[in-house]
Amino acid sequence: MADYIAEFVGFLVVVAVLWWKVVPPVRAAMSRQRELIAAQVADAAAATQRLAQAEQKYRDALAEARTEAAKIRDAARADAQRILEEMRLQAEREVERIRQRGEEDLVTQRQRVIRELRGRIGELAVDLAGELVVEHLSDERRRSATVDRLLVELESMAATTQGSPTGEDS
Repeated sequence: MADYIAEFVGFLVVVAVLWWKVVPPVRAAMSRQRELIAAQVADAAAATQRLAQAEQKYRDALAEARTEAAKIRDAARADAQRILEEMRLQAEREVERIRQRGEEDLVTQRQRVIRELRGRIGELAVDLAGELVVEHLSDERRRSATVDRLLVELESMAATTQGSPTGEDS
């Protein structure tokens, strides 16, 4: 039994030495590990929170970008409609201008044709009158009747002039 007591005392000495020299550094190491794990858990929680905030900011930015894109698209459609309306109005003005110019050209051409026709009709009338006069005056009896008629008309004009109080043509 003395062996057992010696072994037991040796065991107690080893336990006491371990408790005195080994346990405090192990406890300190365990405490540091616990603190490190707690810090990592806190960092992970903070990272998760930052990730959630970043995801929310992303969703908000995406929604804002979609809204802005819709505004830009609507503005582009409005601009396109306005440009289309301006081009339509410009085309209508151009059509009106061309129509007016066509009408003016038509009036000018009509006046030119009328002048040409009047000139040509005048020439034809002079030619025809010349032929009639030549034909009429070629006959002695007709020539004599024309001269007599002319003299009668001159006499009646002279009588009318003398009958007026001022002595001038009325």
